[in-house]
Amino acid sequence: MSTLETLVAQRLDALTTPDRPALALVLPGGRRLGPADAPVTLRLTSLMPLAHVAAGQVGRLAEDYVEGRIDIDGAMRPVIDVAARLVRDDPTRADEPPGPLGWWHELLNRSKSLRRHQAEVDARQVQFHYDVSDDFYALWLDPRRVYSCAYYRRADMALAQAQEAKLEHICRKLMLRPGERFLDIGAGWGALLLWAAEHHGVRATGITLSKNQHAHVNRLIDARGLRGRVEMRLLDYRDLAEDEPFDKIASVGMFEHVGRANLPTYFDKIRGLLRPGGLLLNHGITAGGTRNTQLGAGIGDFIERYVFPGGELLHVSHVLKVMAEQGLEGLDTENLRPHYARTLWGWSDGLEAHLDEARRITGEKVVRAYRLYLAGSAMGFERGWLSLHQTLATRPTGQVEDFSLRGAQSVYPFNREYIYR
Repeated sequence: MSTLETLVAQRLDALTTPDRPALALVLPGGRRLGPADAPVTLRLTSLMPLAHVAAGQVGRLAEDYVEGRIDIDGAMRPVIDVAARLVRDDPTRADEPPGPLGWWHELLNRSKSLRRHQAEVDARQVQFHYDVSDDFYALWLDPRRVYSCAYYRRADMALAQAQEAKLEHICRKLMLRPGERFLDIGAGWGALLLWAAEHHGVRATGITLSKNQHAHVNRLIDARGLRGRVEMRLLDYRDLAEDEPFDKIASVGMFEHVGRANLPTYFDKIRGLLRPGGLLLNHGITAGGTRNTQLGAGIGDFIERYVFPGGELLHVSHVLKVMAEQGLEGLDTENLRPHYARTLWGWSDGLEAHLDEARRITGEKVVRAYRLYLAGSAMGFERGWLSLHQTLATRPTGQVEDFSLRGAQSVYPFNREYIYR
């Protein structure tokens, strides 16, 4: 047995307890390391993954799986449980500035962020992720194709019910009223856009950079007779005209694409698009750590390469700071982290139930990447490595007498009773 094999065998022993066997490996040639009754077995076609097991680089192991260097025997929940136990160091601390050279680290990160989030680059990155195949996403999303965190208002809700609850939760937070002009930035497959128009009577405009989503939503608009009340445009948020501000704006699952360096531009643009006293609901993935822009243990690199290029993690404290600096007042922030874990497990279960069909639609590599991405992300939210925040904000009017509650400077009532009334 080589030194590396010995290290791996010791690592497998450390993961195993009498009542909780964990992981076994089958090496090229058939030799086995680890317990015979392990619920998860990695079958290696090369020895390269041994180093990744020893180092706890689960992102590199995920890459090995996508590239065919290993096969996995086991259901997704025990697979992901083993992956979490393999990680050696806190993955939320991977990007912390290195001591006195922290300023240089920050400068390099800013330069990288600016390069990755020019308009034409953003368009390519969004299309890489969202234009994989509408049919593929339809296999495991709910019927409305809501590709963001659901809201399990009741514990017994199915995924589709929880997604509808999320759409209504957002609309109530925004206090949508008939006839208001509503903007959905990054409108996806149109669920919130159409829900707001059909259930709350707004005049709705959605934008996306995904050609597939743009075509899909425009078909729905025509099929539901909403042309003239609802518009879906293929457009970068930076190119929206500010000459007729919106009453209410939502951005759901979009600002993850913006990048740290462009966050001031993003919120400044939203301020320009929002009428004074109007409301913004910003909903998106946030970092579990206060400084990291991605997850360590190779996880962030895997997601960047195979699933979500250009994504950057931001802690909610940083988001609120930049929002305030751009003239938007934070009103209410809600953490939905465990809701997203449950949502992702729902998506993972849906994909696992349609693996053969998914392979026919997209191919083996895409299916392998998404199997680990969905289940692995669920683990990240369960463990607090990732979070999800909804932040309600306003562009204050600057006039203390404008509304019934003196100093409100917006339509917000400064209590939460209105959401549930």
